[in-house]
Amino acid sequence: MTHFSLIPFPDNRPHPEIEITGQIERLEQQVNITFELIGEIQQVAVTPPDGNPSRRNELWQTTCFEFFLGLKNSPKYWEFNLSPGGHWNIYRFDDYRQGMAEELAFESLPFLVKVKPNSLTLSLSLDLEPIIPSTQSLEVAITTVIERKINNLISKQDAITYWALTHVAKEADFHQRKSFILNL
Repeated sequence: MTHFSLIPFPDNRPHPEIEITGQIERLEQQVNITFELIGEIQQVAVTPPDGNPSRRNELWQTTCFEFFLGLKNSPKYWEFNLSPGGHWNIYRFDDYRQGMAEELAFESLPFLVKVKPNSLTLSLSLDLEPIIPSTQSLEVAITTVIERKINNLISKQDAITYWALTHVAKEADFHQRKSFILNL
């Protein structure tokens, strides 16, 4: 099991007083990932649970937990988006931001979300068998988009902050393959 801690993109935007940590592991074809958002979560816009979670686009426009799985020695990768409201999506890419398509090998992506006064935990166990052979080594990026609750001092644009294991570009860009720094 690999533990992680995300850092905000270094810009002038106000960041909420939170920490984002977690763990990820791969057991043959199973990937288990848990995100833990700890701190002043009342500062964070959290989509309430939806009784009918579904595949949705553009989840990254508000608080969204994400991870990227790249094939070692290949430009191909997948982006997983998980909303605290239960909505999700998986995108497949042929190369850096090229050939984006919804990954249709999955019809659902059930994950657990637990919200407490000072924490939010999101956990997913995923069988990769539909998309990745068990012998394939993976390079992983773990990221999160956090939207601060908007008050009269924060614009919608300034309310969005970007968190990752590392930031390798001048702009926040989770697709940079150099940021896929974990190996599974």
